[in-house]
Amino acid sequence: METEVRFYYSLDSENKIIEKLKNIDGLTYDDRYYEKTDQYNHPMKEYDFYTREIDGRFRVRITKNESKSKCMITWKRRINNETGKIHQEEEVELSINPDEYSNLEFLLGNVLHMKLVESYERYRSVFHNDDVEIVVDHYPFGIAIEIENKSKTKDAVSVVTEWVNKIGLDIENAYHLSWDDKYTELCKEQNKKVESIVTFDKDMPKVDIEF
Repeated sequence: METEVRFYYSLDSENKIIEKLKNIDGLTYDDRYYEKTDQYNHPMKEYDFYTREIDGRFRVRITKNESKSKCMITWKRRINNETGKIHQEEEVELSINPDEYSNLEFLLGNVLHMKLVESYERYRSVFHNDDVEIVVDHYPFGIAIEIENKSKTKDAVSVVTEWVNKIGLDIENAYHLSWDDKYTELCKEQNKKVESIVTFDKDMPKVDIEF
């Protein structure tokens, strides 16, 4: 189970956000990474991950920069998507050798016949300590700040709330759905085509809220 909260800001806000976090005592800056995430759906209709009943995401993610790389298979499912700004999700993660990424794609698509539904790329900057992980995600359409509890001993909601306040954010401005919901919402508002493959080289909508 994970407890987290997410905010979206304009692309121009990234440097300001990064500098703000670097100047907060008690946070360690990890690094900035490029990430590509593919989201798959179950081949059988009764197990459709995108139904309201299941509301889950099965993802394969490759993460890399000049010094290191990793690959993970993850499952995330919203638990309380109807209540509150801070939400909880079921999450299961499995790491694999990044050199076997192409073999995994082959098995999922050609052996298990899972359907590639969505794919997106972003750059992720990571800050953390024993209680919290804060990531700044640079999507093609905007910047997301995600604050996630990592404490094993403290109340998860209290940890997230504390760090929302430390950064100077307003919990009422949090967005409680996932990146694809935000992207689709922006496309409809700005009359853009909703792409299933979201990359930096495509015509994207833009978040206009400044940090």
